[in-house]
Amino acid sequence: MKTTLTITAILLVSLCVSGATKTAPANPKATPEARQLFSRLMELQKKGTMYGHQDDLMCGFTWWYQPGRSDTKDVVGDYPAIAGFELGEIERGGERSLDSVSFAQITEQVKLFHKMNGIITVSWHATNPITSQYPGKKEPKGAGSAWDVKMLSADSLDAVKSILPGGGNHKQFDQWLTTLANYFKTWKDDKGNLIPFIFRPYHEHSGSFFWWGDTRCTDEEYAELWRYTVNFLREKGLHNILFAYNTDKVYSLEQYLKGYPGDEYIDMISIDWYGSGPEFNEAIDKALDFTGQYAKEKHKLHALSECSPISSDLLQLLKKYDVSFLLTWRNRPLRNLSELEKLPDFTEKVEQILSKMRSYNSSKEVMKEMFDDPHYLFLKDIQKVKTKAAKVEKSIRSGQS
Repeated sequence: MKTTLTITAILLVSLCVSGATKTAPANPKATPEARQLFSRLMELQKKGTMYGHQDDLMCGFTWWYQPGRSDTKDVVGDYPAIAGFELGEIERGGERSLDSVSFAQITEQVKLFHKMNGIITVSWHATNPITSQYPGKKEPKGAGSAWDVKMLSADSLDAVKSILPGGGNHKQFDQWLTTLANYFKTWKDDKGNLIPFIFRPYHEHSGSFFWWGDTRCTDEEYAELWRYTVNFLREKGLHNILFAYNTDKVYSLEQYLKGYPGDEYIDMISIDWYGSGPEFNEAIDKALDFTGQYAKEKHKLHALSECSPISSDLLQLLKKYDVSFLLTWRNRPLRNLSELEKLPDFTEKVEQILSKMRSYNSSKEVMKEMFDDPHYLFLKDIQKVKTKAAKVEKSIRSGQS
């Protein structure tokens, strides 16, 4: 009976796959969980646009790591559908990220949010592989960081070239990727399966503000960096990752694809763009049009992976396109909170500061507008969304047990 069930399940998944091979993950060895996530994201993309927030589960304007708390939930009563996490400086072997967030606590929240049926996306502001070795004090966004680019260029001091095979820092880079891979392997669900997630490394390549950015390396070197990283992680057995290609603001598809590593490495076409007003609206409208068309042609996911502030105009504009999610950056905790608490008008003073800080991401009013709009999806909106592929994969696992 068990054999019959297994054969039936395999036949069913074969039928599903044969009818949907064009909408499968780029990795032919993708885990069942990764295939489920990809199918689920495709299905949700047709229903609406999910809201995502970086570090939503890790900190807020007035707090640090309080499990269960979320600035998004405080405002609208629900968690974001997408939880973003940052792993910058994990390659250096420390316990905390460049934003002082505990890697161990990130693992706790990744497991919890996955169990809640939320979706996880990860960024990695890796330290500069050249200047991080120089003597002197290192700073999260200064000396030795991803932003430390003053001395770099594609035709002189090229950090990307230095870490590719044959480069002077290649061995160090392999160690970085090994550390990253070992950390990812700790992200397992209650059944011991690797948790699927979206990984967006080397982001905003069209800008020149990161060591992997435009003018800091050649387009081919950037593409090779991507291919090397994806192959390395796959060879480490990490077939649970969906990879998101990403640029900063661009004005043509040709510009967007400079450095594109190839369809076999990419699952999501994404773009980051900060701004507001008529000029911004016109530019992001055109960009979402050509990136969305390319994603559809290549059967990839599509996302506005970083943006702010959210405006009513942007919320209406996004409805024109199939956009998996939009994500706003982290609500950085107030640095002088302990001093503010001593003031007699503490509550009023903090609210004034927070009102200004929220304006950079989105006001309470716009957040509520988004939450009330059925096109925009939060955690409760997606928790029960299951795909046919997910049910079939579950049937296969049951038949094999």
